[in-house]
Amino acid sequence: MRFDNAYFNLGYLDTLSYKNTFIHRLDPRTKLSATVLFIVTVVSFPKYEVKGLFPFFLFPVLLFSLGDIPVRFIVKKVLLVSFFAFFIGIFNPVLDRQPMQIFYGATVSGGWVSFVSIMLKFFLTITSALLLIATTSFPGICRALRKFCVPDIFISQLLFLYRYIFVLAEETMKVVRARDMRSFGNKGKGMTAFTGIIGTLFLRTVERAERIYQAMLSRGFSGKLHAVKPFCFKATDAAFLAIVFAVLYLFRMHDIVGIVGRFSSRIF
Repeated sequence: MRFDNAYFNLGYLDTLSYKNTFIHRLDPRTKLSATVLFIVTVVSFPKYEVKGLFPFFLFPVLLFSLGDIPVRFIVKKVLLVSFFAFFIGIFNPVLDRQPMQIFYGATVSGGWVSFVSIMLKFFLTITSALLLIATTSFPGICRALRKFCVPDIFISQLLFLYRYIFVLAEETMKVVRARDMRSFGNKGKGMTAFTGIIGTLFLRTVERAERIYQAMLSRGFSGKLHAVKPFCFKATDAAFLAIVFAVLYLFRMHDIVGIVGRFSSRIF
């Protein structure tokens, strides 16, 4: 992927948050609370639990459909970072070889079961976090965190990080374009040129940060960022949060897959 495409792809997730759907119109505090509940519930399952995680796919599926979020875009983002979870769990089959289940005549060790459980938990939690950003926007999430009494210094750091990632990406794009225009064949694309680009970006980052800080001080910045758009917790937010809590409790405390399987066997 070219750097230009990667740069514009970075802001597409934030663009999705400005749609006008039912999920987008919910209060950011509602969506943040529901996502945190979902993540905590998924992570609370034991390491050998796999079957109980499948009903939780209903939550991201509903967010995809109700929020009109492109599935392929989010899944590609999740797969892009999935190798972190892969390398964490891939050693489980080596360390835990105790037989646990029989799957179509083949003996499956506890290490493979825990590896599948890690990958499912990773996919569910990362997908829900990306869907939260895609339906709320990162600044909206930060304002919701402030309402939950998170320290202002932490909120400011998050907002600055998110805002100036795009500035850094834009500066990087300018340097890369200048390098490409001065390169012929493979010249200018070695390690020497790469280290020069890193040094140039570092100097530009320090200079830009100093100018931005002085500009903020001249405009009366005191360490706290103010939001213009007020929050409004409505009846639909309370109903949505209550439904999510009830469904998560049901999925966590009961074997939904077993219940559906027994019910289906009686019918068919």
